Amino acid sequence: MKIKEDRCIGCGQCVIVCPVQAIQLINNKAVIDRDLCVECSVCLRSANCPSNAIKREKLRMPRLVRNPFSDVIATHKLTGVPGRGTEEMKTNDVTNRIRQNEIGFSIEIGRPGIGARLSVAEQFTIPLAKIGVEFESASPLTALLADDKGNLQEDLKNEHVLSAIIEFKVPYEKTTQILELIKKLDKEVDTVFSVGVISRFAENGEIPVMDLLNDKGFSVRPNAKINIGLGRA
Repeated sequence: MKIKEDRCIGCGQCVIVCPVQAIQLINNKAVIDRDLCVECSVCLRSANCPSNAIKREKLRMPRLVRNPFSDVIATHKLTGVPGRGTEEMKTNDVTNRIRQNEIGFSIEIGRPGIGARLSVAEQFTIPLAKIGVEFESASPLTALLADDKGNLQEDLKNEHVLSAIIEFKVPYEKTTQILELIKKLDKEVDTVFSVGVISRFAENGEIPVMDLLNDKGFSVRPNAKINIGLGRA
C-alpha cells in the first residue's frame, strides 16, 4: 500500500484502522512503514479516505506472499485457496482428510495488532517434520516449504504477515509428541499462537482425544466447529 503525499490531508483515519499499527502521521501526512505493513488492504477498504490518497501498488515476490496471509478476501496464487488455511479441514465428513485414528492440527501464528514474521513458522515446521507429521498439501503455508524437513524458502522468511496457519495430521499415537512440542515452543516463540485440534467422533459418540488433551493440561474451548454429517466422503 502507498499513500499519495500530495493528496493526504492528515485526517488519520487510516492510522486508526491499520491492524498492525504500520501507519503513523508525520508532519500531518500519513506514512506507511513498509517493513511493518502486511499488505492486508484494510486501509484501502475501511479507512474511507476523504481525499482518495491510498493506493494499491502491484506486489512482486517475495513481498507478494504478505497479501494472502493478511487479506481475508485474497486467494493464494500457488494453491488457489482463499484465506490463511484450508476450509476443508472443517468438513471432514465430506473430504475424509482426517480419518479415524488420526488427529489433525492447525497452529496459527500471529494475530491482528501483532502479526508475525514467516520465519517463526519454521520454529514449528522443522521439529514437526522430524516427528513425521503429514503437512496438509493444500495449505498456503505448506506451499512455501522448500523441502520435506520443514525449511521455508529462504527469501520469504522475513516477510511480515497478519497470521499464518500450519496444518498437518498425525496418527493418534503421535498426539502426545505434538502436545509436548507445543508446550515447549510456547516458552520459545516470540509471538502469540493458537492451536486447533481436528478429530472424528468415535462410534460411541465420544471424542477420543479429549481426555488426552485434558491430561496434558490443554483446556478445550467450547467454540468447536462440529460437522453434523450432512455429507459423506
